[in-house]
Amino acid sequence: VLGLLMWTLIAGTEYFLYPAFGWVMFVAVFYWVLTIFFLIIYMTMTYTRIPQVPWTTVGLCFNGSAFVLYLIAAIVDASSVTKELDSHNYNSWAASSFFAFVVTSCYAGNTYFSFISWRSRTLQ
Repeated sequence: VLGLLMWTLIAGTEYFLYPAFGWVMFVAVFYWVLTIFFLIIYMTMTYTRIPQVPWTTVGLCFNGSAFVLYLIAAIVDASSVTKELDSHNYNSWAASSFFAFVVTSCYAGNTYFSFISWRSRTLQ
C-alpha cells in the first residue's frame, strides 16, 4: 500500500520531465507488481504445490534486492525534490520521498526476517 502511494504521488506530477523520477517510478512500479505477484502466490498457497523452488531463498533475494533498489530510489527521490513555481509538484515529490524511505525500511525489516528464515532453513 505504501509503495502504491509513493508511485501515485509521483505519477500525478510532470515526473517525465526529470529522468531521476523515471528511475524511481521504475523501481516502485516493478516491485509493487512483484509484491502483488508474491502475495497472490502466498495467499493461494501455490508455493506448497511447487516444492522444487527454494522459496526461502527466493524471498530473501526478492526482499534484499527490493531493499537495495528502493534505498537507491529513495535517495534519488529525495535529492531530486526541488522547490518550483508549482507547489503541487514539490509537495507530491516531498511526500513521495518520505514514503520511499518508509517502504525502504519495510523491505529492510522483511529482508531481516527472510534472512532469519533462510538461515534456520539452511541450518537444519
